[in-house]
Amino acid sequence: MRIVAIREAAVPVKSELKNASFDFSEMTTSVVAVITDVVREGHPVVGYAFNSTGRYACGAQMRARFVPRIISADPESLLDETGANFDPAKVLDRMMVREKSGGHSERSIAIGTIEVAVWDAVAKIAGKPLHRVLAERYNGGKASDKMFCYVGGGWYWPGQTIKDLQDEMRRHRDAGYTMVKMKVGGLPLAEDLQRVEAVLAVVGGGEHLAVDANSKFSREEALAYAKALAPFKQAPIATGENLYATQDVENLVRFGGFRSDRDIIQVDPPQAYGIVQYGHTLDMLARHGWPRSAVFPHGGNQMSLAIAAGFGLGGAESYPGVFGAFGGFADDASIEGGFVRLSDRPGIGFEGQEKLFEIMRMVAEECVSDAVNQREQYCVNGARSLPKKNPNFGPILSSSRERWRPDVGMGFSRSTDGGGF
Repeated sequence: MRIVAIREAAVPVKSELKNASFDFSEMTTSVVAVITDVVREGHPVVGYAFNSTGRYACGAQMRARFVPRIISADPESLLDETGANFDPAKVLDRMMVREKSGGHSERSIAIGTIEVAVWDAVAKIAGKPLHRVLAERYNGGKASDKMFCYVGGGWYWPGQTIKDLQDEMRRHRDAGYTMVKMKVGGLPLAEDLQRVEAVLAVVGGGEHLAVDANSKFSREEALAYAKALAPFKQAPIATGENLYATQDVENLVRFGGFRSDRDIIQVDPPQAYGIVQYGHTLDMLARHGWPRSAVFPHGGNQMSLAIAAGFGLGGAESYPGVFGAFGGFADDASIEGGFVRLSDRPGIGFEGQEKLFEIMRMVAEECVSDAVNQREQYCVNGARSLPKKNPNFGPILSSSRERWRPDVGMGFSRSTDGGGF
């Protein structure tokens, strides 16, 4: 049993939405496929992940350090004690070989994305949904088949009117969500307050609404907004999506003034070294008196949903209709009373998102063919490149001067304009 290939492609999100700090017009994400020689239902098992939202693709670090370390490892050294599956903790340790402590964000997203893809493969090999595998290992076997979700919306769109904003919130309410989040900080305070009041007119009281300033405020601006919003509801404070290491989160809860009985921690697992390290972070939070109900992973995708359900967390985020193919849950997912029911698909369940899975499948395609042929070529800088079986594919990781972009019809074509991934 071995990992025979790891393939990555930088895919543009292609979105016009904007928060208070930046727009997503240039945003990319790394799609990763971890191809194994394990066969299920006649096909090699492939684990998939992407590096969540809000951070650019990170293939350069993967190609330079982390993929070669995994591929060059003794295959048996990456297996669990049964020898019948991979051990994500050992894969994580292998990626961290010769890495200096500190400096987390430079590597945590690349490592975490690969690690989550390994978990997808692990669950598929076990024939179970990832949330149940995680529940068995981290939550005493208590798996949640449905999860509370709030919807992340209320973005700043070009030409958006107050009515447009209210119509969006009505759609979320009618879809079954009971709590929504909207952006603030992108307009003058008086105008943002008008937007807040307009949304409250749709969703009801302040307990149904959260606001997100995306790190925009200075101390003075934050205090001004807090004072202006206070009449609506004294609410918890949520943060953590910009923290990438367990120690960073510990510093936050020790010295940041946050309250374990009401505030929310929102670390994004694929951006923070992955699921194994996320478990260490939860253990640390427990030592400081933070319950798992106070943890909501950032991301708004099927990865964060499975992780929230598997660890028994307070809930998850949802991004329906934004970030192109990368937002939201499975195509057949439904929301009832603010809860989404998880599917029984093995792994994370990306196969239930048709448009996203088509992108992922294309990233993996040649390496899957290679695994079927039981070759030992692999897609990494400096290695032999795979034969070009599909005209839309080439040696995606074979040159630092080649970058890839989705073309019409979800295909990928090569650009040699001097850019990197």
